[in-house]
Amino acid sequence: MATRRIPLVLLACGSFNPITNQHMRLFELARDHMHSTGQYQVVGGIVSPVSDGYGKQGLALAKHRIAMAKLALQSSDWVTVDEWESQQPDWTETVVTMRHHYGRILKQYEQITGKDKDANGNILPLSSPSPQLKLLCGADFLDTFKIPGLWQEEHVEEVAGRFGLVCISRGGLQPERAVHESDTLSRHQQNIFLVREWVRNETSATEVRRALRRSLSVKYLIPDSVIEYIYQHNLYTEDSERKNKGTVLRPLTKQAGLPVKSLDD
Repeated sequence: MATRRIPLVLLACGSFNPITNQHMRLFELARDHMHSTGQYQVVGGIVSPVSDGYGKQGLALAKHRIAMAKLALQSSDWVTVDEWESQQPDWTETVVTMRHHYGRILKQYEQITGKDKDANGNILPLSSPSPQLKLLCGADFLDTFKIPGLWQEEHVEEVAGRFGLVCISRGGLQPERAVHESDTLSRHQQNIFLVREWVRNETSATEVRRALRRSLSVKYLIPDSVIEYIYQHNLYTEDSERKNKGTVLRPLTKQAGLPVKSLDD
């Protein structure tokens, strides 16, 4: 009898400032790879933009980043945009966002499968494998685990061990090295799936913003609907790029136990 595939949801956290075609390609690449393992059935994808409390220079308001992501993903029948993280008053640790979504996924799973009954009306035990949630990221994300003060060690342990990662390698980055150099990641390397992107696409949101500031074309880098939204709301100008200038990223201050610095300072 064939083994039932494990239902898998892919979660991508980040600024999405703005969302690009490359961001969306990560989901497609990851789904193809996870299906090819024979173990998993990808049943959903979640884009979770960071809240305004992140403090990154040039970060557009969450309401705009959410709206652009929804426009971009209108044609997807399996990737959705979730607003929970973006609505938090402070920056939320990635592992906390993962716990939130995993709890919600398990509840939905139990509601669906818990209704199965035998001929006598007795509720049957859950027969299909429990769903899993894995963090979808680019290869550069693994290097953030090495930045002093950015991650708590127990959070790295939980992300890699309890949940797992699907990492798409881009350009000359070597995610295998990042895994090798981290004792925690190496210990859980069977739960870290490295996917090679053979069709090179180096589009970055930083380059898109730079082009927009300089009134250059970004067509075919981001969806037309997102370009239209950006122009309608006058986003990514020279003035907007100065927002949060000099503000220390909230992850660095929060992990160190420092108070929130006003984003208006």
